[in-house]
Amino acid sequence: MIAARSSRRLQRWLVGITAIALTFMLAPAGAAKAAGGDVPIPPNTGLTDKGTGTVTAADKDFVIRVRLAGLWEVPAGNMAQEKSDDPRVVTIGKSIAAQHVVLDKMDRDVAKKLGIELPNQPNSDQQYWLGEMRAANSATFDQIFVDRLRAAHGKIFPAIATIRASTRNDSVRKLAQEANQFVLTHITLLESSGIVDYGALPTAPAPAVTGKGPVPVDGQMLAAASSNGGVPGVSTTVILLVLAAALVAGVITTMRIFRAR
Repeated sequence: MIAARSSRRLQRWLVGITAIALTFMLAPAGAAKAAGGDVPIPPNTGLTDKGTGTVTAADKDFVIRVRLAGLWEVPAGNMAQEKSDDPRVVTIGKSIAAQHVVLDKMDRDVAKKLGIELPNQPNSDQQYWLGEMRAANSATFDQIFVDRLRAAHGKIFPAIATIRASTRNDSVRKLAQEANQFVLTHITLLESSGIVDYGALPTAPAPAVTGKGPVPVDGQMLAAASSNGGVPGVSTTVILLVLAAALVAGVITTMRIFRAR
């Protein structure tokens, strides 16, 4: 009887260890929090911020556009807190305004480091949108606020991805990494209002060549996709599955040995 109970306890212990091991092998890396807000940011990935590398016209335009975003979205978020009767919209406006203050500080630091001159006023389109919001009453404000900000974030989102993937300047690269997290968070916040007019959003242009996917695949990409730690032809997924299978097999073998006793 004692031996049987010990065997069952050992079985439960081994099963628990197996579950924990699988969790650690398959779980994604955790996320940190950006200072001054609830924007998730990846853990330190080795990105530097020394201002080294060529700064292109596209890089400069990106840094300016991040500044422009803050110049109108901070006052828009403040208006949401004053004019909206919907607690969801009030919270969204407060979060977006506060987070853009943080992002704007990051942007101004990069601009200073790289000698990029930044605007101090929203552009004409942004001023028009702010004018719409000021003229709106409590019945019309929420829809204008949510739709204008959601459309604007949708436009800059792919631009950030392009800069993140192509820039040769380390400070611009780090800023794009951070801005990407902020913008995706803001898109999600705005959509949580439940009143986004998706039908009014611009659609993506059709691909120039259909049937081949949006991303060209070359030899280097295939090699990278099939490698793990520099070992060609070994997939990370395959390694995890093999390890998991070996672990489970070990558990089963141990259980059989105890049953034989």
